[in-house]
Amino acid sequence: MRQHNRVILLAAASVFLAAAQNDPPGRVGRLSYMNGDVSFRSGDVEDWSGADVNRPLTTGDHLWTDEGARAEVHVGSAALRLNSKTAFEFLNLDDANVQIRLAEGSLSIHLRDLSDQESYEVDTPNLAFSLLRPGDYRIDVNPDNQTTLITVRAGQGEATGGGQAFTVHPREQAEVSGGDTISFNVTGAPQTDEWDGWCVARDRREDRSPSARYVSRDMAGYQDLDDNGSWRQVPDYGSVWVPNSVATGWAPYHNGHWSWVEPWGWTWVDDASWGFAPFHYGRWVYVGYWAWVPGPIAPRPVYAPALVAWVGGSNFNLSVSFGGGGGVAWFPLGPREVYVPSYNASPTYINRVNVTNTTIVNNVNITNVYVNKTYINRTAPGAVTAVPQNAFASARPVQSVAVRVDARAVQSAQVMNNAAVAPSRQSVLGRSVPSGRVSQPPAAVQSRAVVVKTAPPPPAVPFAQRQQALTANPGRPLDANQVRTLRTAQPAPQRPLIRQAPTPVNAGRPASSPPNQVAPRPAAPAAVQRPPQQNDTAAPRPLDRPAEPVRPQPQPNVQPNVQPPARSNDRPSEVTRPQPQTQPQQVRPQATPQQQVQPPVRSNDRPAETPRPQQRDVQPPARSNDRPAETPRPQPRDVQPPVRSTDRPAETPRPQPRDVQPPARPQQRDVQPPARSNDRPAETPRPQPREVQPPARSNDRPAERPVPKETPKPAKKDDKKKDDKKDDKKQ
Repeated sequence: MRQHNRVILLAAASVFLAAAQNDPPGRVGRLSYMNGDVSFRSGDVEDWSGADVNRPLTTGDHLWTDEGARAEVHVGSAALRLNSKTAFEFLNLDDANVQIRLAEGSLSIHLRDLSDQESYEVDTPNLAFSLLRPGDYRIDVNPDNQTTLITVRAGQGEATGGGQAFTVHPREQAEVSGGDTISFNVTGAPQTDEWDGWCVARDRREDRSPSARYVSRDMAGYQDLDDNGSWRQVPDYGSVWVPNSVATGWAPYHNGHWSWVEPWGWTWVDDASWGFAPFHYGRWVYVGYWAWVPGPIAPRPVYAPALVAWVGGSNFNLSVSFGGGGGVAWFPLGPREVYVPSYNASPTYINRVNVTNTTIVNNVNITNVYVNKTYINRTAPGAVTAVPQNAFASARPVQSVAVRVDARAVQSAQVMNNAAVAPSRQSVLGRSVPSGRVSQPPAAVQSRAVVVKTAPPPPAVPFAQRQQALTANPGRPLDANQVRTLRTAQPAPQRPLIRQAPTPVNAGRPASSPPNQVAPRPAAPAAVQRPPQQNDTAAPRPLDRPAEPVRPQPQPNVQPNVQPPARSNDRPSEVTRPQPQTQPQQVRPQATPQQQVQPPVRSNDRPAETPRPQQRDVQPPARSNDRPAETPRPQPRDVQPPVRSTDRPAETPRPQPRDVQPPARPQQRDVQPPARSNDRPAETPRPQPREVQPPARSNDRPAERPVPKETPKPAKKDDKKKDDKKDDKKQ
């Protein structure tokens, strides 16, 4: 039984996950501003039409700004601005990805925020540019000479193309030319021009927006509320926004038209410049006047195509005259009323699209939401709007075709969650242009391929291929399984407009740049080499550190008893040895307490030279410490046994260590390279650090300290000779 229950739970979980994966995106692009001749083409039709302000944009949608025109698109808090003669397309737009095809023209992006889960990519004919941080970016594409200019005023981005990848930092401009093979030149960003100034002015306007205190900046369209209405406090609803100039008898969802936008289906496009946020987020309420209630300030409110309840049924159609054929009617949902979409969505999505836009008492309200439900706006003045079906499906302006609805007919009508009207081709195109002329980019621009770093989703199934299935189930978009079936049965032409960027050989950040490029800034890793510099010695010091583990070999626990005589005997012996007055000069630089960096070098060099002329029987130990590879072989064998036998004073006799040393020497020859490192640090402390670095001395002069034990004997003879000489002189 338990096993059976587990199978059921796993099956339910898999169905839930699959449904969640097929949920529509929670955000869209909004065409928020246009000046001049701006054209639009949906991804599932081949015809261009005039663009509409407030038109929701999604994957596959195209925009073209003709000569002298400009346009602005918002995706959440990000602003995308198109200059004159710019060909723009959303290759992908969902909750995590914004991928843009820029075939020609200028695109400026003000990226206010960028989470770890988000990706922004702009694809041009010769590179793919990834925006890595919030900031201000400008991309200019000149197809005539196959050149792309990337200007980063603030932020940071990475360009990929032609098997290369490089980073563009703040206040830099990269000029990239070529196709399959590219060359690039990174320089300082130029002075701003008139286009940059216009974009900055738009950004400052958004920065000063008072409405940002009442709604999330990720709510597209909040910027236009400031100049077109005011915020008020209303009991039971809190902060509400009221439009300033509306006609008498105006009601929400009355001035605009309906378009078919996949994957949401019927979508409201309002005529007012401010008419985006109040019709895709929040709720409306009538309190003697119409007020928009934005709901809680959510980090990212979920977009909805239209927050309305639909009115219909046979009784409603009979009671309302639509002049032949059926009609469609709707009214705005009020606060705390649940929106149930007509498109396929998981329970998680339905919960999110409601709780981010209004206050829901509990999730149970989503079940049987339209059964015996009282809607506060159903009886509000002018709240219900009705139009004939053919006008509805052809994207005609609602205010010009709306019919009067009797209040009693509304009360007896059935409330539904969808408008059972099949879309037409005009539903996808939107409103027709009065002049009949629609500008569009040249054919060469439309067919120009761009380089992509991230593979976009496949192109949409053409509307003509889907229309029959949409007619069979009017008012409801096709689900993911139906789309896959259509794509398999009648494969749509593969997208010819993208070219996958080859994997860059310098992925991440080029190790070196061509001569015409700015050297990569990550040269700072040189700071990793600083730890060796703390010893202030250039060449030998890096070898000293690895050799430190060998220092315990001389067994410093015995040498402290030897160090005092070693110091006293070494220096006198060194002073008396060099009768040519060369060693006293060597001792003096060692005695100078001025530089701790250079004396180690001198002490390593000169002590190696000093023992050569004289006292080779005694100083090979020093050589054994300094240059074990050269001098220890011939003579130090007689003296170095004491070095090793410093721990064993009883083994000082030379004959025996000679027999023992040969086997030991090969071992120390293998270890002596570290010994060198120990010697040089050992001689490094000779000038001063002897008193500061006793461990180093104990390791450094194991070879010389035993020498005094050997040297006292010859030293006494020398003293006797000196005394004899003095006596001779006296005589």
